[in-house]
Amino acid sequence: MSTPPARPARTVACPACGGPSLYGPDNPARPFCSARCKQLDLGAWASEQFRVPAQPAAHDVAADDFAAGDSSPGDSRLQ
Repeated sequence: MSTPPARPARTVACPACGGPSLYGPDNPARPFCSARCKQLDLGAWASEQFRVPAQPAAHDVAADDFAAGDSSPGDSRLQ
């Protein structure tokens, strides 16, 4: 069984800076152009600069929906 021929690496835009980035096995930071851009992107996710939009579920109840000393949520607000 023979090994398939290696595909040439292509150049794509770096998601962080928009500069050219080699997308192939020779670039350990792919799809980023450098380790710096890769770390900046990771830091943005870690500091919540990037967020995935979501709608709260209908059954989620916020902490302030509980009355002081009450163990059940205010059902009148959910109706």
